[in-house]
Amino acid sequence: MIQSMKHRVVVIDGMGGGIGVQIIGKLLEIDDQEREILALGTNAVAAERMVKAGAQRGAAGENAIRVSAALGDFIIGPVGIVIINSMMGELTAAMAEAILAAPGERILLPLQNSHFFLAGIEQQPLAKQCERAVEYYRERLQVKSRR
Repeated sequence: MIQSMKHRVVVIDGMGGGIGVQIIGKLLEIDDQEREILALGTNAVAAERMVKAGAQRGAAGENAIRVSAALGDFIIGPVGIVIINSMMGELTAAMAEAILAAPGERILLPLQNSHFFLAGIEQQPLAKQCERAVEYYRERLQVKSRR
């Protein structure tokens, strides 16, 4: 079990919440009783799916993301959560700004989108990207718990 003080992981996703569902599934594989998962969806469908996947709490919409992004010690989601108008326009400027301004450490999956390209990033299957994001979260959590 990872030894640490209580911490919160904010998982942010949009559209159908499928990426967030996979991230939450991987987070739940880690035996960590001190973690709370907060699911934030750009819409209610995404938030609901992430809560059903195992998040302790969930909320949806621009204001929920603006207010709640700052609650996380870690924020995990696709890179589109910090790019205005990504996710087929679901990601507003206010959402991206709130996520970027939040004090938590952001762990972003480098998913390509039709209106931007991440040069130098090798494309991997989504499951592999989720696995790597959660692996990095675990590494960072261990570093923080030693402080």
